[in-house]
Amino acid sequence: MLELNQLVMDFSGFRAVNGCSFNVEEGSITGLIGPNGAGKTTLFNMIAGALEPTSGTIKFLNEDVTGLSSDALFHKGLVRTFQIPHEFHHLTTLENLMMVPPHQVGEGLFANWFRWGRVRENETEVERKAYDTLDFLELTHVAHQRAGNLSGGQKKLLELGRTMMTDAKLVLLDEPAAGVNRTLLRKLEEKIQILNTERGYTFILIEHDMEMIEKLCDPVVCMAEGAVLIEGDFQTVRSDTRVLEAYLGETVGDAA
Repeated sequence: MLELNQLVMDFSGFRAVNGCSFNVEEGSITGLIGPNGAGKTTLFNMIAGALEPTSGTIKFLNEDVTGLSSDALFHKGLVRTFQIPHEFHHLTTLENLMMVPPHQVGEGLFANWFRWGRVRENETEVERKAYDTLDFLELTHVAHQRAGNLSGGQKKLLELGRTMMTDAKLVLLDEPAAGVNRTLLRKLEEKIQILNTERGYTFILIEHDMEMIEKLCDPVVCMAEGAVLIEGDFQTVRSDTRVLEAYLGETVGDAA
């Protein structure tokens, strides 16, 4: 589904991503781990269209999408969430979901004047989908609360819900566990698993919570100093001495 080939990102002489290459298979949940400063978020920003790579290529569904804007990728089915949720805090939880689907009939001035019946019909369809999404996420009870008043975990669930309001094919999850209590984290894991196994979503997941990575992800890609250090199943990656060195700054001999 996604092919990254020798991606490089330079910032005024600093190389944040250095020849990063790996593939994401359709139907997988790929975990992306590595110490702070490894280049994970910069890589996400390139995949999602927020940054144009200095060099290298990105292919999505066999199409070269290198340098395409975030909105163009959104319409192709590639969406992302953020470590710090980007909700519209003055809108309700329901309204945050309803504003996501593109090409709504009511967006056009002509339609609001002359096709108001179709506008209302479309809004009803979008509202129904939003309620179905809230029901799936177990957030119906906060449907009419301002999104800014939700807890950290509820906001992360809302971020996931916004991806469900699109025809998402590949979802980039940026540290979904950050700031989430353990109870809501288990719920978030459950919802990601269901979306993957029952609804066919493909995920790439940046995360420092190794319990979450172990539970959800196969394969796991570990980055260090802007490049892929190792790729494999969780046990293989966790037991690699280079991963220990990258995370803890110590060799096996030092640790002993």
